[in-house]
Amino acid sequence: MQPIQGMTDREMDDLRRQMLRFAQQQLQNDGLAEDAVQEALLGALRNREAFAGKAAYKTWVFAILKNKIVDQLRQGRRFESIEGASGDVDEEGEVAAHVFDQQGHWLQDESPRRWGNPEETLKSTQFWKVFEICLDQLPGKQGRVFMMREFIELDTEEICETVGLSMTNLNVILYRARMRLRLCLEQRWFAAAQ
Repeated sequence: MQPIQGMTDREMDDLRRQMLRFAQQQLQNDGLAEDAVQEALLGALRNREAFAGKAAYKTWVFAILKNKIVDQLRQGRRFESIEGASGDVDEEGEVAAHVFDQQGHWLQDESPRRWGNPEETLKSTQFWKVFEICLDQLPGKQGRVFMMREFIELDTEEICETVGLSMTNLNVILYRARMRLRLCLEQRWFAAAQ
């Protein structure tokens, strides 16, 4: 693929790899993911004059990809559903038993650590690299549903319909994803910063 907006071949390959990984996670189909990435890159190439530079180029291209994925999900081109959360009930109880007491309060050594200045943290490129590592470590359905909600910004009803989940199961999966992300970030970022 030809580099875009002055990107080197290596930068372009890295961007395409990240886009493909994200699309595969969301669409659960390599062919559809490849199509979405190609359409997004072609759209970016065709409309490069529309790029105003108000955001990073990668952010702009990912926004195009996000729209392509939403279109495919809404068109119902993908019918695979995520398994219900019933098989993971023990996992949730196991996580909760390690961080909460019987009254539902944080155990002394497990309470959230102080995260410092949020504005400085959000601006940190290194933070986002660690966040991406933590996100990649989420189990498949947790990562997929979390990204549908938080990155693609689908509403809960649409996510439930798309992946075949009840509202309760969706909330459980989102809770688990957020808990795993919190624990991972505490271990890999915030504990290291202290």
